[in-house]
Amino acid sequence: MKLGADSKSPHLTYCLNVHPGETWAENFAAIRTHACAVRDRLHSMTPFGLGLRIGHCAALELSQPARRRAFEDWMEDENIYAFTINGFPYGDFHGRRVKEQVYEPDWSTIERRDYTLQLIDILAVLLPDQQEGSISTVPLGYAAKLNSADKLTQAARHLAECALTCHRLYEQTGRCIHVGLEPEPTCRLETTPQLIDYFETYLLRDGLNYILAALGCTNETAELILRRHIGVCLDTCHVALQFEEPAAMLREYNRYGIRISKIQLSAALSCQNTVAARAALTEFNEPVYLHQVRTQTPDGSVDGWTDLPEGLAALAAHPSDAPVRVHFHVPLYWQGAPGDTDQLQSTTGTLSAEFWAALRAGVCPHLEIETYTFDVLPASLRTCAIETHIEREYRWVIDRLGAMTSD
Repeated sequence: MKLGADSKSPHLTYCLNVHPGETWAENFAAIRTHACAVRDRLHSMTPFGLGLRIGHCAALELSQPARRRAFEDWMEDENIYAFTINGFPYGDFHGRRVKEQVYEPDWSTIERRDYTLQLIDILAVLLPDQQEGSISTVPLGYAAKLNSADKLTQAARHLAECALTCHRLYEQTGRCIHVGLEPEPTCRLETTPQLIDYFETYLLRDGLNYILAALGCTNETAELILRRHIGVCLDTCHVALQFEEPAAMLREYNRYGIRISKIQLSAALSCQNTVAARAALTEFNEPVYLHQVRTQTPDGSVDGWTDLPEGLAALAAHPSDAPVRVHFHVPLYWQGAPGDTDQLQSTTGTLSAEFWAALRAGVCPHLEIETYTFDVLPASLRTCAIETHIEREYRWVIDRLGAMTSD
């Protein structure tokens, strides 16, 4: 939904990756069942925006023109529109071990390039007139596997191919689609400085050279194409995990001229490194997703571990007052026990007044609630139906933005 009549007012949605399903039939069933129920609970009289999650299997199916037309017709009948796609998970995302496999295939492969090109084609058809489209994607790949300059160069060229496709679409139709790399712990791009460095070092060299060769244009035009169509998806959970401040990171991306393609509103677990807090964290140890652990040392540096079990084991040797954050998306409305150092808390406190003011001012056109972990939350945090949970997250966000088109 659009959160105001002003041209700078952002669109707000929730990511459909919270609902299990890999085929288009499963995805569409989740939209009809859950997304429509959330829309009705919000009593919104304005068109309801979708944050699609389309994996490789569903993308192949939705690439068929007849299926796309049927979905377009259904959305028109339901006063629903699609404006963003989560193109991060390529394959299975629920019900079985995902862990580090979620980062495959990486951007050095043609599989990741071709999948993203499919998503661009799909979104180009589904987008309403005069509406920008965004696609969030893996931050190049898993750091341990994307470890050579050749692979990083190839990734830049593949991203440039996607930018060129978006450019040609923009030239032909006026529809602007951008792809946002989403920094995440243990990936090749996990911090804001790393993404900025990659943009400046690889994209503005290897990616730019690819576009120059393809179009025979000037450097200025090639750079404009890259900056218009490749940017960042800022996930506030991931930013907090690195002990970065979301508002400050928005300023950094703007300073370097990197497009903020989408902001995913999400929260991580937070606590101090007490014995009681570590014991409470064991309840969040589950086998599907990676739950990276980070702690900040007195000198401001950040130590980290790939998953919760090794993080908990290592933290026993760290000071009890060390701040700890864990990559487990918890509901935005869940505040934990603020002020109690032995209890778990949330990183929503990093979403400052400056951050919300930037969103209201139009720093990014697309906002997406992204608590995909509902099915693996401990029972104590999963006390309501999923539609109620999502409605509560919407209302939490809308209250802080101080805007809603209608009620």
